[in-house]
Amino acid sequence: MIPLSVAYTPLRLDEAVLFAKTWQFPVVAETELPRPDANRQYVLAFTDERIELRSWYKGAPGPVYVDFVSGAADYRRLHGGGRGEMIARAVGLRKGVALVSVLDATAGLGGDAFVLASLGCQMTLLERHPVVYCLLADGLKRLAESPLQDLAARITLHRGSLLNAVPEWSEGLPDVVYLDPMFPEKKKKAQVRKEMQVFHEVVGDDPDGDGLLTRALAMPVKRVVVKRPRLAPAMTGPKPDVVLEGKSCRYDIYARHKIQSS
Repeated sequence: MIPLSVAYTPLRLDEAVLFAKTWQFPVVAETELPRPDANRQYVLAFTDERIELRSWYKGAPGPVYVDFVSGAADYRRLHGGGRGEMIARAVGLRKGVALVSVLDATAGLGGDAFVLASLGCQMTLLERHPVVYCLLADGLKRLAESPLQDLAARITLHRGSLLNAVPEWSEGLPDVVYLDPMFPEKKKKAQVRKEMQVFHEVVGDDPDGDGLLTRALAMPVKRVVVKRPRLAPAMTGPKPDVVLEGKSCRYDIYARHKIQSS
């Protein structure tokens, strides 16, 4: 496992120390961080503005953090395809459907959940990795403090896994369970997105992805949606009822009951 340290500015000292103590990471003041060298390591930095994950080695990409208020996420909210987007169709958003509640059981950095929330879905998010959960919780906190606070109210985040989650985290039975498990990184000449590069090194893959699908299919929900790379095999289990395929990804849909129109 690649080493990870927790750094802090004076205003975030208590938060950083609590996180580092809980998850047994070394903690250091930001002003005392060593200079990056050739050794691959990471720093989870609690700064005055945000929490960010830094690749702390020579030639590393920039930091990874969650920003729903500006940048690519907000551009997609304003200029995306709306309910015509594949992800919207995959979860059952269509004309006449006022609300779809979705349990995103592999929340990651929350990009897909934010898109669905901006389209009107009520989102419950599960994320089990403590570093990813920390980044996502920080992004949602800043979203709730922004002019988009009404959108933030549609998103609830819990730490845990669908495989061992207990009823206390549930906001009620969702219409849809959404899964986007990490898959093994392929060695390609093209550079992968920095978020994915970091995730593979800090978080790793989801070897129990098939178990997540089995658990989701056992729930009394209307459908289960699995996001996959376009050319990847389907997950172990029954054949999807519907497949929506795009240029780089696809959505395998396991339909159980029809999502009713309003």
